[in-house]
Amino acid sequence: MVTPGQLPQATRTDLPTPDYDTDDIATGALGDLAPEPGWPRPVLLDADLLILVTGGHGRAELDFRALPCRPGALLRARPGQVLRCLGPQLDATVVRWGTGTLNGLGVDPEAVPAYRQLAGEDEDAVISEVTQLAVDAERHAGVPAATALLRHQLAVLLLRLTLLPGAPGHAPRPETDTFKRLRREVERGYPHTRRVEDYAGRIGCSVRTLTRACLAVTGRSAKQMIDDRVALQACRLLAATDESIAGIGRRLGFPEPTNFGRFFTREIGVSPGAFRAAREQPLPVGVVRPRPPADSPVRSGPA
Repeated sequence: MVTPGQLPQATRTDLPTPDYDTDDIATGALGDLAPEPGWPRPVLLDADLLILVTGGHGRAELDFRALPCRPGALLRARPGQVLRCLGPQLDATVVRWGTGTLNGLGVDPEAVPAYRQLAGEDEDAVISEVTQLAVDAERHAGVPAATALLRHQLAVLLLRLTLLPGAPGHAPRPETDTFKRLRREVERGYPHTRRVEDYAGRIGCSVRTLTRACLAVTGRSAKQMIDDRVALQACRLLAATDESIAGIGRRLGFPEPTNFGRFFTREIGVSPGAFRAAREQPLPVGVVRPRPPADSPVRSGPA
């Protein structure tokens, strides 16, 4: 059996810069994700990641949710999310891939749990597969023929994770397809409109149908889900960038800063300025965090 402490030195290779090819797969160390030692504030991610904790104890803050981290903890992070990892000598192996890596392999990364504390045979299998992927990524770096090998290794790893008990794909509901279509449309349209009617028109159903689907999957209405997504993006940008508050508001469809301030304060409980001022404080801090999306760590399987 391979234990976390036996992960090879190959896992500490540098992660690619943001202009990596869409088919690239790379492995690296947790510290490679932070631009400064100590993770002084959250980092805005630009790629799909799997993070397997291999040593130490601490926590990850993924989209403002504090998740306990010890050896065997697994996080699935997506582009656009914000991440900060804190803890004494917290180590992890990071697997990173581009948008085109899994094309044609029949893998749904959305079915991978966002957070899981692995144990037993599941932990042994995942550690072995991550280790082999890291070794091959280092050994065959720059070899075109290795691309297919790494893609299939990643696909097998993700498929294994989708089969874990409690993974998102294990409990389909009749409303799930409608909800997923709405979520896709919201991802495209939230900077431009928060009207449920606009999304219903794009999908080709009624506002009532969208609301019923959202209530069934998340317990919140379609309008609340859309506002949650806008508020989450505002929190991400306030925490992980230095863009002006007015600029963030304009980016999210609020030409007037006062309207953005009222919206943010209503949704989060504090002003945008107060939220930004607290970004260098580890969780918990005295603010109300944005509500999680349906596939967030707190909804995707047990801790």
